[in-house]
Amino acid sequence: MTVKNIKCDIAIVGGGLAGGLIALALAKMRPELNLVLIEQGKSFGGNHIWSYFASDILPEHRWLTAPLVTYGWSGYDVKFPAHSRSLDNIYYSIESEHFDQVLRKELPASSLMLGREVKAVSPRLVVLDGAQRINAGGVIDARGAADLYHLDCGWQKFTGQLMQLSEPHNITKPIVMDATMDQHDGYRFVYVLPFGMDKLFVEDTYYSDKSHHDPRILRQRLAAYADEKGWQVERILREESGVLPVVMGGDLDSYWNSGSGRTAKAGARGAFFQPITSYSLPDAVRNAIFIAEQPDLDGDKLNLALRQRAEEHWRKGRFFRMLNRMLFRGADGADRYKILERFYTLDPGLIERFYAGNTTWWDMARILSGKPPISVSRAIKAIWSKKK
Repeated sequence: MTVKNIKCDIAIVGGGLAGGLIALALAKMRPELNLVLIEQGKSFGGNHIWSYFASDILPEHRWLTAPLVTYGWSGYDVKFPAHSRSLDNIYYSIESEHFDQVLRKELPASSLMLGREVKAVSPRLVVLDGAQRINAGGVIDARGAADLYHLDCGWQKFTGQLMQLSEPHNITKPIVMDATMDQHDGYRFVYVLPFGMDKLFVEDTYYSDKSHHDPRILRQRLAAYADEKGWQVERILREESGVLPVVMGGDLDSYWNSGSGRTAKAGARGAFFQPITSYSLPDAVRNAIFIAEQPDLDGDKLNLALRQRAEEHWRKGRFFRMLNRMLFRGADGADRYKILERFYTLDPGLIERFYAGNTTWWDMARILSGKPPISVSRAIKAIWSKKK
């Protein structure tokens, strides 16, 4: 049987958030291009809920995410043992099922390849299972994280469930952090999204020193949390679990080269994520627009341009990586919540800029000023610590 090879202008390997956004941006801004989006799974986006603040996305870029949004709220709450607070920043959520639907609607069927295993990539070539070849003007690898051995990481671990309740819950806006419960395995908080009057997405999250994750334990704690709140859960409509790197340092060059060498990279494969939250949506939007604006999508030029952006992003993340070292190495696990508790007493504009990755020098000074919630000597030692 003869394998039919494919030619295209741009091949995007990985149909998750980063790869899908690049495809949507190119379809809108460069409709003359012939692109191919390749995903190993049965649907684009996998099994995820992505959330973000309105201030994370530049106004001129919001056209890209607007069709993807399934829920939005005019503010959010945080809760800590010493204080609670409501903030006004608009908050949005995107469900992977809708993400998949939009991609199928906006791109021609000939551009979408599902259930295909990628065997090899290079700047202008993708080799698939069955020895099928895709010859492209440029290739972008967006298949998720490269070799995390090259980075110094803590871990954000979570299990979330969409709960169908028997009665309305009366929650009108997200609880982005509820850290009022017992602390386990590092900094623990529960994240709550109201999806309709009788549905809640509830996620148990940990900033932990170890990557080992047992969803069975978190399911029990989620059930206990729901019981404590008086929610009668009829059934679980969906569940997702994950372990994300919280980067404290490392070697960007080695990390980049470990993920398909000289091929252009996007998303986690290129280290494009917020160092503290590990969320990649804001960077994925910025990179998608940047790629679509490039006059030449040649594979080598794409690699050079995205490598330079990764280096710039790494430099901008220095302050955040330092804060991560303070969180993971300057505070005992049970006391880590105090750092976030203090952070959420600061100016709302500072908090918005922080999550968007646009922290100013004045913001940095304000975050570090005042009486620290952890030992000064341990904080200083943590700042200068390196991976062993």
